[in-house]
Amino acid sequence: MTLTELKYIVALAREKHFGRAADACYVSQPTLSVAIKKLEDELGVALFERGSSEVSLTPVGERIVVQAQRVLEEASAIKALAMMGMDPLAGPLRVGVIYTIGPYLLPSLVAHMIEKVPSMPLLLQENFTVKLLELLRQGEIDVAILALPINESGFVIQPLYEEPFVVAVPRSHRWAKRESLGADELRDENMLLLGAGHCFRDQVLGVCPEMSRFSQSSEGIQRTFEGSSLETIRHMVASGIGITMLPSSSVPSPVPAGSLLTYVPLKDDDTRRTVALVWRKSFVRKEAIDALIEGIAACPLNGVTMIDSPQMVR
Repeated sequence: MTLTELKYIVALAREKHFGRAADACYVSQPTLSVAIKKLEDELGVALFERGSSEVSLTPVGERIVVQAQRVLEEASAIKALAMMGMDPLAGPLRVGVIYTIGPYLLPSLVAHMIEKVPSMPLLLQENFTVKLLELLRQGEIDVAILALPINESGFVIQPLYEEPFVVAVPRSHRWAKRESLGADELRDENMLLLGAGHCFRDQVLGVCPEMSRFSQSSEGIQRTFEGSSLETIRHMVASGIGITMLPSSSVPSPVPAGSLLTYVPLKDDDTRRTVALVWRKSFVRKEAIDALIEGIAACPLNGVTMIDSPQMVR
């Protein structure tokens, strides 16, 4: 029995699909399948029931996966304790961040951490929320910067800041000189969205639920378009394909003279997101977490409001 095999069964228990579990563990599906079968043979019990479309845990598998998760957390804690014995601020901190935060937070955050905590370099990884939570569970990263809500157990969640959404339109658009817009005004526009898997896409569709209907219908391509990143979408807006919604931290301040885009605030108070730091309850380098929180608070993020609130334990 190895820690790698335990990581595989925890991933499969969560994803309920061999292909998705293999992707989450960054291995091929045959590699994951063989390792799990080897563990089942070693234990002498079936951990999973294999169905045609998905897999499910057996009763004994449920108990073993719970214990496997504890073992993975404790194994990660051993490494952290050894590092803490030397210096909690010495050695890398492994930080995950979602795609719609990383490009706008990391440049100033990395510069701050180099200046204030040079002995603790940041090992950075961008990914989707679901992938980063999986890496946290497996002990592959130490902390993640995500957008709430996070409906998972076993984590400490520290809200960091709130940021409103703004609408990006071409400079020649009829709204370019508007001081603000209502969310209901967006329904008749061609809306550019991030692809499936991005939590910011879901937040935009929460503000403009009509776009979800269009994107799934036969006429959807006429009403919504998808991009792989906010920067790609920003260029598409500039070319006149449509409009989009962006988090305020992605908007340059000040907007450069000659910019092809104009950014218009939304009137609605609830068109915003809360960004938080998430880590395992078993993570022991508290001073490293505190240093990271301090670094994020020092970053000049456009339009955000820092939050001074207690941690939430899930």
